Amino acid sequence: MENYFKTLPDTNGNFGEYGGSFIPPQLQEEMDKITDAYYSISKSHQFISELRSIRKHFQGRPTPVYFAKTLSDELGGRIYLKREDLNHTGAHKLNHCMGEALLAKYLGKKKLIAETGAGQHGVALATAAAYFGLECEIHMGEVDIVKEHPNVIRMKLLGATVVPVSHGLKTLKEAVDSAFEAYLKDPVTTIYCIGSVVGPHPFPMMVRDFQRVVGIEAKDQFQEMTGELPDNVVACVGGGSNAIGIFSSFLEDPECSLYGVEPAGRSFKPGDHASTLTYGKPGIIHGFKCYLLQEENGEPSPVYSIASGLDYPGVGPEHSMLKDLKKVNYVTASDDDCLDAFYTLSRKEGIIPALESAHAVAYAMKLAKEKPRESILVNLSGRGDKDIDFIVDNYGIREI
Repeated sequence: MENYFKTLPDTNGNFGEYGGSFIPPQLQEEMDKITDAYYSISKSHQFISELRSIRKHFQGRPTPVYFAKTLSDELGGRIYLKREDLNHTGAHKLNHCMGEALLAKYLGKKKLIAETGAGQHGVALATAAAYFGLECEIHMGEVDIVKEHPNVIRMKLLGATVVPVSHGLKTLKEAVDSAFEAYLKDPVTTIYCIGSVVGPHPFPMMVRDFQRVVGIEAKDQFQEMTGELPDNVVACVGGGSNAIGIFSSFLEDPECSLYGVEPAGRSFKPGDHASTLTYGKPGIIHGFKCYLLQEENGEPSPVYSIASGLDYPGVGPEHSMLKDLKKVNYVTASDDDCLDAFYTLSRKEGIIPALESAHAVAYAMKLAKEKPRESILVNLSGRGDKDIDFIVDNYGIREI
């Protein structure tokens, strides 16, 4: 794994046997332009300086690492939270959206197109578009529009056009389909800003690189706070951008056990979960190869999670490679585990987490009981403002 970030992905966008680009020739021409521009621009002093300024003065980075003392005292272990919920717009998504929008500006693009599930990527991209004076179009499944209504309003307030997606399960996978179709109509003046470390090359690499700031900050902050590295690092995995962001700084540290937490949903029956790395097998979706939950004919399976940002049948190609290399332990948390963590963190620490992030908190709570003498660093990738209407309407305000 020497020179990891210089050698992975390779020049064809492959992470081992995963990744690549399986798209129409017309779109491949535009992807090649984006790739060339990224390799050139991302190394320039001007680009790096502008991005650093944005992160500091607009996003509010660095976000802190927080010791969850009450939770730790009750469960055992020492639980720390990387507070990406305090990043502007309420999640880690702005880290790559500002980078993608800045790249679009340098390329002379006029419009940003994207999909969103939980709405956090949509809000972040709408924010980036407003910042840079670009048009923005967000595709979102009708089921998620209802579940994540506060984020829909935020996107519209920021000036984005929200396109409802009404086919299939009307969730994240269909939103990606719809956004790709819109992008294909005009790839010259628009750019598809993919919301995770998925899609054709160069997006898994670009989003990873923009999200590395989370791990770089967290490692330095944790060492400053404790004098050592964390024993365990935990993050939720849907497409996998927040997880790869924090894992990236610990891949070469064998004393750190890494855990990617997938949604076990209601059960492990097909269509009741989205545990791609746990139950999937290699396949192709949305222009790239990865572990994929699929039916007998190879088509993506229906998926489900209480967390709209995690219900995707594929996963980042880098995560697929890391699973095969056994560099990361991919585990699961159910809807019930997620809800318990959501209520517990709210009551015990005064932090309302996003349902996506609550999956990671749930597994960290389990680890704390199993390993009472070890430290656990959780990427708290988003805040739960977007979820509170859905939670209260469907589950009430529970006692813990």
